[in-house]
Amino acid sequence: MAGTRFHLSFHQLLLIAFMLVGALLGGTALRAVVVLDRLMAQSGSATAAALDLNASAQTLAERTVDMERAARQSLILSDSVLRRRFDEEASRARAALRRLTEQGLTPSQGQRWNEQLDAVEALLSGPAATALERERVAAQRFREFDSLNTGITREVQQLIGERNRQLRERLDNSRARLMQQVVVVLALTSLLIAGLGIWLARPFKRLEAAITGLGQNRLDEPIEIRGPNDVRRLSRQLDWLRLRLTELDADKARFLRHVSHELKTPLASLREGVSLLQEGVAGEMNSRQQEVVRILQHNAAGLQERIEALLRFNAAAFEARQLRRKPTDLLALLQDQVEAQRLQWDAKELTVEVEGDSVVAPVDPDKLGTALANLLTNAIRFSPHGGQLRLQLRRLPAAVEIDVRDQGPGVAEADRDRVFEPFYRGEHQPQDAPPGTGIGLSIVQEYIAAHGGRIILLPHAGPGAHFRIELPHAT
Repeated sequence: MAGTRFHLSFHQLLLIAFMLVGALLGGTALRAVVVLDRLMAQSGSATAAALDLNASAQTLAERTVDMERAARQSLILSDSVLRRRFDEEASRARAALRRLTEQGLTPSQGQRWNEQLDAVEALLSGPAATALERERVAAQRFREFDSLNTGITREVQQLIGERNRQLRERLDNSRARLMQQVVVVLALTSLLIAGLGIWLARPFKRLEAAITGLGQNRLDEPIEIRGPNDVRRLSRQLDWLRLRLTELDADKARFLRHVSHELKTPLASLREGVSLLQEGVAGEMNSRQQEVVRILQHNAAGLQERIEALLRFNAAAFEARQLRRKPTDLLALLQDQVEAQRLQWDAKELTVEVEGDSVVAPVDPDKLGTALANLLTNAIRFSPHGGQLRLQLRRLPAAVEIDVRDQGPGVAEADRDRVFEPFYRGEHQPQDAPPGTGIGLSIVQEYIAAHGGRIILLPHAGPGAHFRIELPHAT
């Protein structure tokens, strides 16, 4: 994604991401509330309808009893008041029956009930001489009403049960749909969060890689990170830091070259003058003067050696940034370095063992070979006469390890933290060898770090030192 597309800061983009996630979750919650309200309203309506059906059926049964009482008394007593009461109860019964029909009662049930009521009403009209006979027939009709009312009540219960079943189905369907929506929204939210997290974290991974590159002194790679405004601003600051470090590195190199040159010229004159004194050009010297001249000559040679070591270390630090990687057999490289120093370890009658399988890795064979040679030289120098050196190569899932063990005096505890510092010489020095310059392990560290690896001094149970080179991402 092009950097020009970003017009917001990381914090603003993060806020927008949270708002999107909140909108999805809030919309789902609001949808759930609406569905719940609708289901509650449907449940309330169904409950009210069921109560109304039961009430209408109960009213119909009660009115039937009242009609029977009023009809039979009216026939026996020929009382007009009782006849009006019958008519009123009949009207209420018909109204209850209409409500039942409107609420789903089968029309045929209502029609039979009305026909039965019409037959009863017809019996109420007639001569007084037939009143008793008509009252007996009316009683028979009302017993049939009981059967009709029972059928209506049963049908009402079935109707209520069916409506409850339909309501439960709607509730189950609505709940299933809501659950599906919740699952889909949660899945979308998770994908959105993961996508936004990866998208927003990508510039920070690049920042981390850029900072790691600065730490590994890879100053020739420009830093340009696309992303939000604040990330791009930090990228520009890091690139400015890279350029500044490049300038400082160049200044340091120039300073070391100039200082070394300025020191070497008077040092050469000093050594030449000491040589002239030693040769007696300025006249014969007594024994004390000759001793002073030897001291001067020894110190001048030591100073020249240190200056040349400083130049070598400066050159190594510069060359470490210019790797020429190519597929290299590390086991063969290790064996070549051992063979190249055969005279040195043969002179001390050392036994050198090289272990491991062949591993091909993209490295700079010259610089890695120099690092291995320095480690081997250091191990030979500190090994006792007739000792043993072990070099082991191992392939791990994400790295290659090279171990170098000797049987020398080892590294003193006080020196372990400073053993890789330039020009630092530890407490344990071999007595049968001239003192070293203290830059061998420093050059090893420079070259291994340039490969993206590290060299560490491991604790060693027995005598000697145990150095390990780790080359990550080299398998």
